[in-house]
Amino acid sequence: MSANTSRQPVGGGDLSPGPGQTAAPAADGTPGAAEGATKAIDGSGRSAHRFWSSRRIPAALAALLPAAAVGLLLYDVVAVRAGRAAMGWRRRLAEELATRPLDDVWMIVGAAAAMVLGLWLFLLAVTPGLRRLLPMLRPTGIPGTEDVRAGLDRRAAALVLRDRAMQVPGVQSAQVAVGRRKVKARARAHFRGLEEVRADLDAELGEAVASLGLARQPTLAVRVRRPKKG
Repeated sequence: MSANTSRQPVGGGDLSPGPGQTAAPAADGTPGAAEGATKAIDGSGRSAHRFWSSRRIPAALAALLPAAAVGLLLYDVVAVRAGRAAMGWRRRLAEELATRPLDDVWMIVGAAAAMVLGLWLFLLAVTPGLRRLLPMLRPTGIPGTEDVRAGLDRRAAALVLRDRAMQVPGVQSAQVAVGRRKVKARARAHFRGLEEVRADLDAELGEAVASLGLARQPTLAVRVRRPKKG
């Protein structure tokens, strides 16, 4: 997920904490990010895993389609046992399976389609999904929160980091993309030296990433360029 913006007049850059939230401390030791991050550490020492998607639609399709096919087949078998003729599709299918060789094009295509479908269902079963949510550190020292899990949307994290990048003097516009393991920030500086702006961005965004309280701290990559001359 990514977010980008250009510098605009803003009132207060910092986000005020909502009800029941604690302001994040600053990196210089003032009440803020470091203390809040320490309080969010999981006391059990376990790493926070990704959230599992319920995948209701694939699960419903995987259950309903085979059930419908088996139900239709059983109905035809019962009808044949009752003295009726078998359905045309079943006679045609049995004939095709009995006469077509294994190296036939349609046999290969059908086998490949079945393999792809099976692989897709297997991947859905063994992967968590919900890539847009980043697991956060679990709170400690608060009764009743042992099983509490929190996640941060990647787009929301990108917006927070983008706003922090725009507070750096010299930054005209900024674009931030937040991944599961890496944060990429690209900025355009219309005054000050590029190395000075990049150093300030590294410090500002490094502190901002740490204050997000993520279970796995992503690495930070910053690029600063001059605006294009129009």
